[in-house]
Amino acid sequence: MDNRDAIGSWLSGPRAAAEEAGVDFGYRGEQLGLPEDGPGSIARPGRRLAALAVDWGFGVLIAYSLITDGYHPATSNWALVVFFVLSVLTVGTVGSTPGKRLFGLRVVSVETGTVSPLRAVARTILLCLALPALIWDRDGRGLHDRLAGTVEVRI
Repeated sequence: MDNRDAIGSWLSGPRAAAEEAGVDFGYRGEQLGLPEDGPGSIARPGRRLAALAVDWGFGVLIAYSLITDGYHPATSNWALVVFFVLSVLTVGTVGSTPGKRLFGLRVVSVETGTVSPLRAVARTILLCLALPALIWDRDGRGLHDRLAGTVEVRI
């Protein structure tokens, strides 16, 4: 092996080096039995982030206009509370928040297909902590989804 090959594999990361060695990782969601494209496939990160931004915007708007009556230092705290309640109620009942519905996404349980209210609470608590949502597996699921046993799919 040439030194340039070793440096190139180090720079491109372990996945690229493994793929060059012949390892087949498959597509996102294959291990979960989900289709590669179309309805029921794993949601892409861009749509997920856009849906999260819309839901956070609703939380800020409600906190700003109805709870704190203008901007105060506590507005962002109330926005987090509103986001939490909105997420738990909508994901636990219909499977998607207003932002997720707008972008054609839905949260489903890996085993049953529907999200129980207890799973919705666990998922939302971990999502509000932010760090679990920033750690993803190879299927594109955040740690909050893995621990809650859920996956976000396209409708």
